[in-house]
Order: sequence, then C-alpha cells, then structure tokens
Amino acid sequence: MDSNLHTVSLGCAPTPIQYCALVISSLMSLCSLPDSYESFFGMGSYIKGRGDVSRLHLSATAHIRSTLSAKAAAALDKELMSAGAFSLDQLMELAGLSVSQAVYRVHPVNKGRRILVAVGPGNNGGDGLVAARHLCHYGYQPTVYYPKRGKNELYQRLAKQLEDLDVPFVDDFPAALKSTDHVVDAVFGFSFSGEVREPFPTVIQALADAKVPVTSVDAPSSWNIEEGPPKSGIGSTFHPDVLVSLTAPKPLVKHFKGRHFIGGRFVPPAIAKKYDFELPEYEGIDQVVEVGPSGHRL
Repeated sequence: MDSNLHTVSLGCAPTPIQYCALVISSLMSLCSLPDSYESFFGMGSYIKGRGDVSRLHLSATAHIRSTLSAKAAAALDKELMSAGAFSLDQLMELAGLSVSQAVYRVHPVNKGRRILVAVGPGNNGGDGLVAARHLCHYGYQPTVYYPKRGKNELYQRLAKQLEDLDVPFVDDFPAALKSTDHVVDAVFGFSFSGEVREPFPTVIQALADAKVPVTSVDAPSSWNIEEGPPKSGIGSTFHPDVLVSLTAPKPLVKHFKGRHFIGGRFVPPAIAKKYDFELPEYEGIDQVVEVGPSGHRL
C-alpha cells in the first residue's frame, strides 16, 4: 500500500487526496445518499458570513438572496483550508468535477466531443485542468490552451495527468477555436482585477466572437466580480452561454443572461451553521444545480 501511494505521487495518477475525493464520489453514486457526502467545489466559492452577505437559501422553491463578494470568497477559502481541514488540491479536484458535470449537462457527448479548455495561470485555471481530465474520461476529446503554466507543483501534476491521457496542448487559441464544439473558459476567476495582459486579450476577444457555446468557470473572464462586463474594450462584448458559479453566485450574475449553474456539495454542517446559510439541494449524485434568472432552481 505504501509503495503504491509513493508511485502515485510521482506519476500521472491522482494524488492520494484526489483519489479519496473520487472514491467518495463513486461510493455516493452507489449508495444514492447525497446528503452523506460533503465536499468543496472550487476556489472562491463559499459565503463569508453575516457581515458580508445575507443568508443564501437554494431549494426547489427558493431564490438566491445574495451574492458572494471576492473578499468574502477569499476569506472563506482560507477558513476551509484551516478550520475545514480541506487541502488545496482536494478543493480544486472537486471544483473541476462540478464544472465537468455542468458541461456534460449542457453539451452531451452526442452534440460534439471536441472541447477546448482555455486555462489561466491561477486556481481558476487549475479547475479547468481538472475539468478537462474528467471530460476526457466521459468520452470527450478535450484540447487545452495553457499559455502561462504555473510553476506550482500542483499545476504541474494536473498538466502531467492530462499529457498521460494524450490530451493535446495547443499554442494558437483562435486556430483551435475553429475546430471545436464547445469551449470552457477557465482563464480568470473571482480574484481577477486590473488589466488583461497578453496573451489573454486575444483569447477573450476570440471567446466573444466564438460561434460555438462557451461555459465560464465562476466568472466570465475579464468581467469585474462586482460590476460585470467592462464598459468598453476587451471583454465588453463577451457574454458566455453558460456560467458555473462555484458554490455561491458572485455579484456579476445580475449581468449574466445565459444558463446558470451552482456547483458544489462541499460544506460541513458546522460551517453552514456558523455562517447561517442552508446548503443547496442537489438531486441524486449531481454536483451542480441549475438556477433560473431569478435564482430559482430549475
């Protein structure tokens, strides 16, 4: 057992933490007990507390009562990795899993297997790398655009896992866009602010001009988390078809008009009680819930 774990950590296979997350997900599918599974889906995907947001309640009849600011999301990530005892790679693994399920929901394999995943240098990009791996296992043919590879060991391992599945990495995003059926935008997440730097202006303009559906992870890249799309310039015309909000919607959702999912079965009951909000009601083994324009569950 020990030698096997050592081999896993050196190779392309999931780390022990990733493996445990996937095993628990599989067991849940066998047992059909969704309430028994607690996990976290994504960097920046939790609710800070009474001082930052009001209560969030998602059920078959309820509406989203508030959104989660970037500051609150960052604070909650830290708490989940301290008091919640989650690790970064565990959180990212579960975030990417939820994104992959949303893509499967809106773009089943029979609509086209070619998925282009645009990956940024941070945690949002890590979520995209994980999603690409799961999509490969679902039967899609993902391609990854990853122009600024992170030096963090976690990102390197996620990329290695894709390489060992023969998932191609491409250098020309506009060219790759011409031969794909669906795009996953995992460039910038909730922590994005400031100027969009090369090579991403070209990528975001290509996303805005895309003739195929685009799914954005947590936030449409280049959008301000509080204020939505830029008033002019890069990103001002970018409106993805699908948005996967990781756990809680961000304020920008008031500007979003497409299909909206909330991803994640994650939070321990004690933390939910501490921050005074109720968990979304997921069906069966689903890791995502689709919500309507007013926040009601579909």
